Amino acid sequence: MVSFKSLFIVIYLTLSFLLFLTFKASSLVWTSFFVNAMVVLAITIYHLYYEKKYSPFLSSYIVFNYLFLLAAPITQINSFFEVSKPKFVNNFPFDEGLTVYTNILILVFNVIFILSYILIKRQVKLNKNNFEVNKVNKYQPFHIIILFLVVLVVFGISFSFIKEEFINPNWLKSGATSKSMLLIWKKFLFMIPLTGVILCYNYIKTAKKRKLNFQIICVAFIFFLFLLFWFKNPLTEKRNALGPIYLSLLFLFSPKLINSNLKTLSFLFFAMIIAFPLMAMITHSDATLLEIYNSPSIIIKEIKGGGITNAFNTLNYDAFSNISVSIDWVRNYGFSYGYQLLGGLLFFVPRSIWPSKPYSSGQLVGEHLVDNYNFNFTNLSNPLVSEGFLNFGILGVIVFPIILAYTIIVMYKWLHQNSILKKILAFYFAMHLLFLLRGDFTNGFAYFIGPLLAIIYLPKFINSFIRSLTKSSHK
Repeated sequence: MVSFKSLFIVIYLTLSFLLFLTFKASSLVWTSFFVNAMVVLAITIYHLYYEKKYSPFLSSYIVFNYLFLLAAPITQINSFFEVSKPKFVNNFPFDEGLTVYTNILILVFNVIFILSYILIKRQVKLNKNNFEVNKVNKYQPFHIIILFLVVLVVFGISFSFIKEEFINPNWLKSGATSKSMLLIWKKFLFMIPLTGVILCYNYIKTAKKRKLNFQIICVAFIFFLFLLFWFKNPLTEKRNALGPIYLSLLFLFSPKLINSNLKTLSFLFFAMIIAFPLMAMITHSDATLLEIYNSPSIIIKEIKGGGITNAFNTLNYDAFSNISVSIDWVRNYGFSYGYQLLGGLLFFVPRSIWPSKPYSSGQLVGEHLVDNYNFNFTNLSNPLVSEGFLNFGILGVIVFPIILAYTIIVMYKWLHQNSILKKILAFYFAMHLLFLLRGDFTNGFAYFIGPLLAIIYLPKFINSFIRSLTKSSHK
């Protein structure tokens, strides 16, 4: 009997075989992509067959590389066949030499990352009870009640804010609210209900059910769930922010569904690499859903007519070409020597205080395309490979994956601790990693700090506050 793991590998290899079998490119470009595909395959085999402990981080890393740095650019380059002046979707001209160099940078990044990941991980010692539920302390009901009051205040103050978003999701672009305030609202304050859901659910699972506290916590649990959906739904938030939240809830409520490397990798692989492009192909089709239902052959015609290619030829899949644009930017202006990175790390400093604060690398790349290649959009992605190269050249491409591997191992240790808050935050980071890897760094980093503060450090502050009050009352 064939195991599901073997079946996944067969599907993975079949898709890869078809991808390269139909790849129309020069031997040098073809080989550069093929070598990177072999490295990603090696990481996949290690993840499924040799990595014994659960690590959804590598699942996200593999899916990002396969989708954004292999499948998408290969499909895009295939569409250049017999085109006199081929251009990527961001208007950047296709250049064989630059494409090969881009693949070399990706190769260096991936090799350094997986070696660093394996070496650092060997030093980690985990507890035996990896998924034991966090024990409830006697102060937790007070903790939940304080969170309840905080969220009530946030709900009241932000009611008009959210109502406006329901009516017009694009109103924020008018400049009525500063980016710093938006980060505070959307990435910190609006994430507090998730903390409440986690603590309430943990209490309900472990506490005695006859106490009055239990009934109060159940009511609070429903309240936190409602407000989480009120603050975080498709009308108020982008899908790259919603995915980590609701997958984290799935991991909290039913961890057995996605608590193995095979389960997480399979889910992300089929969702991101197969389901999303097919859905995009259907939604961009001229046929209605009823017509597709009555005549499924329409899908086959869409595929033959370039439906998949059209799905990949959008700015959603511009990561690879933006690495090439970053290389082109460096050729014109030189390395930033950490200045670009500093803008991301100090994202919370307002531009009014720091007038010369660098723009995010995605905007930097976008403006370069607007100024030099007749593009009309500046809010672009820019992967970590680009960030390293923009700042420090090849040295950055070597150092950045080491830092990334170390950060992931820290989250890996949190995932396997008995603290329910650290466990869920670590899983959230694993899902957020797709966005962080795609970039740019400023947004990926800033968008994670808010949840980190809301889920880990706000509860710590409340715990300290409660304990200090308790000590004062005893005295």
